Amino acid sequence: MLTIPTVPLADGTAFPELGFGTYKLDGDDGVAAIRSAIDVGYRLLDTAVNYGNEEEVGRAMRESGVPRDELLVTSKVPGRDHGYDETRRSVDGSLERLGLDRIDLHLIHWPNPSVDRYVDTFRALVALRDEGVLGSVGVSNFTEEMLLRVADATGVMPAVNQVELHPYFPQANLRAFHAEHGIRTESWSPLARRSELLTERVIADVAGTHGVTPTQAVLRWHTQLGSTPIPKSANAERQRENADVFDVTLDETELRAISSLARGRLWDGDPERHEEQ
Repeated sequence: MLTIPTVPLADGTAFPELGFGTYKLDGDDGVAAIRSAIDVGYRLLDTAVNYGNEEEVGRAMRESGVPRDELLVTSKVPGRDHGYDETRRSVDGSLERLGLDRIDLHLIHWPNPSVDRYVDTFRALVALRDEGVLGSVGVSNFTEEMLLRVADATGVMPAVNQVELHPYFPQANLRAFHAEHGIRTESWSPLARRSELLTERVIADVAGTHGVTPTQAVLRWHTQLGSTPIPKSANAERQRENADVFDVTLDETELRAISSLARGRLWDGDPERHEEQ
């Protein structure tokens, strides 16, 4: 079994440097895939109300035999549940579906700016954290201005911001802001799915230098930038490959070369509806 290292969040939580995405892993096959990932050594499991698989994640956790306190589960408040009372009800629903009495990290899935209720939503998450229902609280797909707004309103800076991040969209400015304010960056779509990323010559060259796969080179790029990627795979061998990246160290030239692939984000719509991990 692999051991994935952790880093401390601003609130002291030991947060894995690499996690497991569960988007579209549902039913019995989804449970089996999530259990396999836990067996490989993943301890951070990422789900959401909108993924429709919180029940499967909770079942896989229970069936894994791994002590509850060794697993860190993330879920998310969907846009339709924004608002203080609505958020509390949404979290109650997630707890029931997961079969847990605590969620380790809860995020606002999408700021839903046209509705403009994300401050009240975050205020509810902070209250639930203070009540012991949630461990850490964070957001997803937030800009710098949005992060400052919720921090100013609540006195709490989100512990995590989960955003689209990959070599085509390395988010240097946002990552620098996160580092300055004690926010952990988390990468959704870390491999830029449905793109030619893994066939790029620069990535092939870096992978060849270190004797790893292009996927491993990209995931190590993420972790060395200070971001937690959450790749998804239902295949046990690929799950192991994705997590087995910490014995390799890319030098600064290689990190810059991969970052030089920057083009921009791949998804211009609502990320809440598009999180191909």
